[in-house]
Amino acid sequence: MTIRPAELIERKRDGGELSAGEVSELILAYARDEVPDYQMAAWCMAAYFKGLSAAETFALTDAMIRSGETLDLGAALGRKVVDKHSTGGVGDKTSIAVGPIVAACGVPLGKMSGRGLGHTGGTLDKLESIPGFRVELTTEEMIAQLREVGMAIVGQSADLVPADKKLYALRDVTATVDVMPLIASSIMSKKLAAGADAIVLDVKVGDGAFMKTLDDARALAAQMLDLGHRAGKQVVCLLTDMDQPLGRAVGNALEIREAVDTLRGVGPGDFGELVLDACARLLAFSDLGIDLAEGRRRAEQALSDGSALAVYERWIRAQGGDPDLSALPEAPVRMPVRAPRDGVVAGVRALAVGIAALELGAGRRTKADPIDHAVGVVCFAKRGDTVLAGDDLAEVHARDESAAGKAVSAVLAAYELVDEAPPARGIVLDVVE
Repeated sequence: MTIRPAELIERKRDGGELSAGEVSELILAYARDEVPDYQMAAWCMAAYFKGLSAAETFALTDAMIRSGETLDLGAALGRKVVDKHSTGGVGDKTSIAVGPIVAACGVPLGKMSGRGLGHTGGTLDKLESIPGFRVELTTEEMIAQLREVGMAIVGQSADLVPADKKLYALRDVTATVDVMPLIASSIMSKKLAAGADAIVLDVKVGDGAFMKTLDDARALAAQMLDLGHRAGKQVVCLLTDMDQPLGRAVGNALEIREAVDTLRGVGPGDFGELVLDACARLLAFSDLGIDLAEGRRRAEQALSDGSALAVYERWIRAQGGDPDLSALPEAPVRMPVRAPRDGVVAGVRALAVGIAALELGAGRRTKADPIDHAVGVVCFAKRGDTVLAGDDLAEVHARDESAAGKAVSAVLAAYELVDEAPPARGIVLDVVE
């Protein structure tokens, strides 16, 4: 099909719908450098104001997948392979705990992950705080590891959905990131190209998330669900609370420690609840032929009998890392954040804590920024906890006293103390399936 980009821009600007072939050829031509950035930017802006239909969004997603290589892990293993994806949040180390539990229950979990940018840390950055851990595996190595260990978390291949990388870089500098169909398409193109058969999507909602309201999160979830179903995959979306950090730890090595604590059965309650919910759904999607309740029971069993922790250690060794927590880097300065008065924690603003960790060096502002794996924040007191004046609300892990002092002020400002306990709220706010 031969297209005229200016004509497609004009039609979308005026609220018209493009055919699947037109959307597909536009995206593939852009990936081949046959459509210039200025025309693609104009089309993205038209999509921003006029939206895309479900058929256009699927055509866009399918074209991005076809712009590069694809994996079919299920065919390679002769098994149903599951995957979990999060839209990103503060303290979100969920995959690092979910993977070993699911694998310990006999279900392979293969995942391609990204790096963090801004206040949300990336799974790969967290894993690279483990000395020797290797995130770059070939497809053959990944499949062999899935057979041997039952799980692998690796960096995204440069040959996977190259059109998405190119389009996202353009959207980032043309104020068109915040387009719901383009967000859904970007996330799902990577998930579908990476070859899993069933996917649990964790859509974060609130202060520290991209989606600030439940309505926006539901809309994004519905679009991603539709894309998954059109591609013949099983998908469920958990809408989860990101008004406060997830768990206690925010920062790379600190989050690895917390994930391992959770695998030992001694992690924070909100994080453990999300991990078990995600595991139950992945196991119910698997080829074990079990329901949600049995999935939950088996996930809890894998924690209590130590098999999940054993898989974690095998997995880390398989990718070249040292699973001993004593091998993780530690920050030289620790400074407490103390409660200024008696009260109940009404909230801990996730974004403020995330930015404090970023300023310490736990995150990156640009893709070229180095990461300090040792630094971060540990929040001891969370929403609903009662504290006395002078109690430790949190602890800052920093490279020097000056950085620690600034972070202490920022984290203290993130806490809201009140006299009356706020209403209780679970970690999972809604399920879209």
